[in-house]
Amino acid sequence: MPIKYELTKDLETGNATIDKEHRELFQAVNTLMDACGKGQGRAAIEPALRFLLDYVNKHFAHEEQLQSQSGYPNLAGHKQFHEGYKRKLQDIAAKIPPAGPGVADLNNLNMHIGTLVSHIKIEDKKLGTFLKQK
Repeated sequence: MPIKYELTKDLETGNATIDKEHRELFQAVNTLMDACGKGQGRAAIEPALRFLLDYVNKHFAHEEQLQSQSGYPNLAGHKQFHEGYKRKLQDIAAKIPPAGPGVADLNNLNMHIGTLVSHIKIEDKKLGTFLKQK
């Protein structure tokens, strides 16, 4: 059974916009993981994969805009994480074979999503606290 991701209380930042986007991001991940778990080929999972990649780009750009507008002191570090995360996600997506993802592909994707969850739990919560003080 595939892992389901959800925005639990310990992952909420307290910023309604960021939390809404994190929920949508997790929904996109779950859609992709469901398609992968059903053994669908690359062509069948491509729309979910493309949506996830596009949504990550949009969400990270939005977070960086909020940080820039608010004078967030760790904008550079946050942006560096975002850039590396996007590159790695694109790399993982590009390596999914035409026949569909194998166990190793799913493991890589799950580990990478785990990295995002940790980032939300630590760094995005710091951002949420900072934005509440503004």
